[in-house]
Amino acid sequence: MPEAPQELRRRFHQQLDDIDAKVIRLFAMVAEGVAAASHALLSGDTETARSFSERDRSVDRLELDLEQVAEHELLTQTPMAGDMRFLVSVLRVVPELERSGDLAEHIGQRAAAGMGERLTPTVRGMLEEMATITSAMWRRAGDAWAERDGEVAAELDKADDNLDDLHDRLVAELGQADIPLADALQTTLVARFYERLGDHAVHISERVRYLATGT
Repeated sequence: MPEAPQELRRRFHQQLDDIDAKVIRLFAMVAEGVAAASHALLSGDTETARSFSERDRSVDRLELDLEQVAEHELLTQTPMAGDMRFLVSVLRVVPELERSGDLAEHIGQRAAAGMGERLTPTVRGMLEEMATITSAMWRRAGDAWAERDGEVAAELDKADDNLDDLHDRLVAELGQADIPLADALQTTLVARFYERLGDHAVHISERVRYLATGT
């Protein structure tokens, strides 16, 4: 005997709730990864840094699971406008979360190599400031998704401007700092990773605004 329409809708919305919980978990994993990689880099904690490959694999698995489930619901259900907007937002946001997890892992790899201990105090301070801004942006992006806060985009866009300015100043500082060339090049990459993490947080906050308002 076919299930009643009410039961089908109830199960569909339960699936949407499960998807949302997994997206929130993925946000937390990425935000924690950014903070942990930054701490490892600046503190010289190479033991923690070596755990980032497994952390990134967990992010990849969850991202794949979310994409498969969201695509299945789009193909097999007839979502109304709000539910459709949610599923489309999930499919657009989770790839950016996965790429951001990769960027956190890249920072962790430099921490594992002990790069942070060979930097000058000025360069370390600028990297620490970039790390602080980036970690705060990711916490705000995760909260915005959970709360459907469409107003966070403007706040994160301003923070991203500060991050871009720090990136440019750090690159200029590296041109004159007394640091081995190999470490200077790797530090330039790390600064670029933070810049890209900021960009992803802004893009995601714009998706949240679409999810919250439809615009």
